Amino acid sequence: MLAVLATVLLLAVAAVGLVVVRPGPVDGWLGGSAAGPEPTAPPVEPSPSPVLGEPVAAAPSPTPEGVRAVLDPLVRAAALGDRVHISVVDVPSGASLYDNGGDAPTVPASVTKLVTGVTALAARGPGYRIPTRVVAGQNPGEVVIVGGGDPTLAINATGFYPGAARLDKLAEQVKQALGGTAPTAVVVDSTLFPGPVYGPGWDADIPTGGFGGAVTALMTDGARRDPKAGPKYAERFPDPDLAAGQAFARLLGLSGAAAKVRKGGAPDAPAGSPAAGTAPAPGTELGRVESPPLVRLVDIMISSSDNIIAEALARQVALARNQPGSYAGAAAAMDAVVAELGLPADELTLSDGSGLSRRNRISPSLLTDLLVLAGNGSRSELAGVFSGLPVGGWSGTLAGRYDTAAGTTAGAGVVRAKTGTLTGVHAISGLVTTADGRLLAFAVLTDRVPGGSETAQPALDRIGAALAGCGCR
Repeated sequence: MLAVLATVLLLAVAAVGLVVVRPGPVDGWLGGSAAGPEPTAPPVEPSPSPVLGEPVAAAPSPTPEGVRAVLDPLVRAAALGDRVHISVVDVPSGASLYDNGGDAPTVPASVTKLVTGVTALAARGPGYRIPTRVVAGQNPGEVVIVGGGDPTLAINATGFYPGAARLDKLAEQVKQALGGTAPTAVVVDSTLFPGPVYGPGWDADIPTGGFGGAVTALMTDGARRDPKAGPKYAERFPDPDLAAGQAFARLLGLSGAAAKVRKGGAPDAPAGSPAAGTAPAPGTELGRVESPPLVRLVDIMISSSDNIIAEALARQVALARNQPGSYAGAAAAMDAVVAELGLPADELTLSDGSGLSRRNRISPSLLTDLLVLAGNGSRSELAGVFSGLPVGGWSGTLAGRYDTAAGTTAGAGVVRAKTGTLTGVHAISGLVTTADGRLLAFAVLTDRVPGGSETAQPALDRIGAALAGCGCR
């Protein structure tokens, strides 16, 4: 079991292109021109230092008594407030090693994304790709672009997300399919995601604060106005579907009044094939592009804590379970999938898939159960949730943590976890390898923190570092 998870963590990461060793200088690695002067021998570079600790198959397990002796003083840190709920589980055996309010429903913030990622992988499968289609409209030359919920769709090669599907390529397909009929109008069908575009329980500044935005079935670059904007602090379109439709109209060569798009529904697909030489019948598919595989979207969501991707993936769970592609439908479907996986769904209450909602509640023990299930080899399709987890002192939201100043360097390179932060809420959940090489799953959720991140995060990190630095026996 441990060997399986070790393979998942070390090989699955490589599969999505993440680096697991600190790279040395790259000068000269690619060589020079054959016509140039003979290069001098470069100096011998030192071997890269490891970033991820490798579990040891025969490592001894910590004891509950040993873990309690180490963690009890840290749990009582004033910086964490008076609601500190923790679960620590031995991954190979599934045995609980520490529980402090482990079954208590707690505001999880962005740690919610672990549930979103696992349920999406379970419901859709790692290889699923989200389509964006164009069909013929009711009138000659009218086309309908049908949003399938791909948040990474780009306008062209300068899109924000690497490897994204592109509207310019979709436009070329449509022009070819229309033959001699010139495009005259664009209709946007974003009906796949009904209901409110902003999540229930979101703070008032979320829609305009750069972390979230309107969630619609059609958008480009995560609804960013500028695809070159940062991963979080980015101005978003208030109507991402109309903005994407307008970009598509321009790619079709429409301008002026013709470039104005309207919302509407796509005609049903026609029965049979049209006669040769005739215009496509209403509802005929004129083009299609598809997102990167879902496992890649999960990776981006977790590594960058991308809230828009999280909400889009939650809706994919809803659609896979025949629920409406809305906040309510996604929450109901994710709850159902958690139950299907044999996990305690009664310890889960969701209002969104990103964790921006303060109405979300998750127990720490549900998170550790989920991590053990994803890592024990019984459901291999769930292992994709690990590849995007930030590494302590190295990547993602943990890049600047587990350092000397905080006294948490023991966790650098061996704590791999998703973080969550809202005002008054700090959380972390993931994996840690002990000093003896034993792999543990842990979750620490606090939702009544009196101070800010500068005091809460180091106190939180000392828990993971303590597990990393001890055998706890």
